[in-house]
Amino acid sequence: MSKTGIPRSGQSAPASSMPLDQDGLVRLLVTSLEALASSGQVDAACRLAGQACAGLRHSDPRGWSRLNALLHRLARHAPPVGCNVSTKAG
Repeated sequence: MSKTGIPRSGQSAPASSMPLDQDGLVRLLVTSLEALASSGQVDAACRLAGQACAGLRHSDPRGWSRLNALLHRLARHAPPVGCNVSTKAG
């Protein structure tokens, strides 16, 4: 484990003593997408948040609301629509 508490590549995070329910999984997903966005992958985080938001729309209104709020926060930092956001090295 690194000094920041983030597992290094090849290490797993410490196991929680409690299994995650759907609410816990949504919180974990939100945290993961925030980390992805903070690493410079805002567009990817927005796309994934949108997919998760659409998937939860009818089955989990509370989870949908959390992901919708995240998507709106991230969208302020996303590149303009139509910009090439390819991560491939040219």
